[in-house]
Amino acid sequence: MQTRKFKIFAGVVALMLPCAALVACNKGKSADSANSVSKEMPEGASWKGVYYSQVYGNLHLIEDGDGIKGSWRTTAGESWGELEGKADGALFKYTWTEHRIGMVGPSADKKGHGYFVYSRPDKGTGKDPDEIHGQWGLGESQSGNKWDAIKQTNVEPDPKSVMPDEVERGAGVSGGGWDEGSGAEKKDSDSD
Repeated sequence: MQTRKFKIFAGVVALMLPCAALVACNKGKSADSANSVSKEMPEGASWKGVYYSQVYGNLHLIEDGDGIKGSWRTTAGESWGELEGKADGALFKYTWTEHRIGMVGPSADKKGHGYFVYSRPDKGTGKDPDEIHGQWGLGESQSGNKWDAIKQTNVEPDPKSVMPDEVERGAGVSGGGWDEGSGAEKKDSDSD
C-alpha cells in the first residue's frame, strides 16, 4: 500500500517539476522586457504630449531638462499621480506616486516604478496616432500592471490640470479663516 502511495506521489512530483521550471525561467521576464526593446524613437516623435488610457485617464508628459515629468488623474477621478524619469530613445523608465483623493494616512499614497515603450503602429503613414505601452509595479518592481495609452493629436500637455483644486493652490485645505482674528485686531497689532 505504501509503495502505491509513493508511486502516486512520485508521479505527481514528476508532473509538477516541468511547471516549476517553467515558472522559474519566466520569473522577472516582464521586468526584463523593458530592457530588451528597440530603443530607437520613431522619426519626428517626442515624448511630450497627452496620452489617453481608459483606466488611467489623460497622462500629461513634459520634457524637463534631460528628464521627463508627468501627471495623470484616473478616469474615475478618485486618484491622481505624478511620475518622473529619463528616456533612452523609445524606452522611458520612471518612478511614480499616486494620491487617493480624500484619503489621509499611510494608505493615501502608493509609490512604485514603471516603464513605457513609445511606438508608432502605422509604420509612418501618419494615419494612426502614436502609442505608449508599458507596465507599472509597486515599490521596487517595475512590472505587474499594464498601462497602454494613445497619444492625443494637437493637445498640449498641462500636468497641473489633473490635480485637485486644493493641490493646485499649493496651500492644502484652509481652515476658513476662523483662526485669523478680526480685521480690527490685526490693524491694532500691526501698528505696535
